[in-house]
Amino acid sequence: MSACPCQSGLDYRQCCQPLHEGKPAPSPQALMRSRFCAFALNNTAYLTSSWHHSQRPATLTLDSDEQWLALEILHCDTDGDTGTVHFRATSQHRQGLSVLEENSRFVKENGHWFYLDGTPKSSVLKLGRNDPCPCGSSRKFKKCCG
Repeated sequence: MSACPCQSGLDYRQCCQPLHEGKPAPSPQALMRSRFCAFALNNTAYLTSSWHHSQRPATLTLDSDEQWLALEILHCDTDGDTGTVHFRATSQHRQGLSVLEENSRFVKENGHWFYLDGTPKSSVLKLGRNDPCPCGSSRKFKKCCG
């Protein structure tokens, strides 16, 4: 068993894998978690298919040097067939650590939730070597992802 990258506390097979294999997400938050997991696993096919057709990019290329470490859901709201998720995601790349914070919009069509768009804000994350690792391991950054 391996923990799901979305940090739900569940095994990947019980959490995001069924969504990656075509099961509809039950909520905008579940779709957001599964999309974060897809970024972490470099699953561009799922990212593309879960993006609403009206906003979907023609091609999607992910940075192979970027490792997604942590996801924090700050707020979720659903109103009928629309929803929003405010989240913060931490990644590590050649230049260091960064945080992407976004207010994302979702729409439900034919029983499936889709990512519509979002308002992202990116910033650099500065950690000391003895700070807790942002991946949620409870270890020091220098002994984990640092």
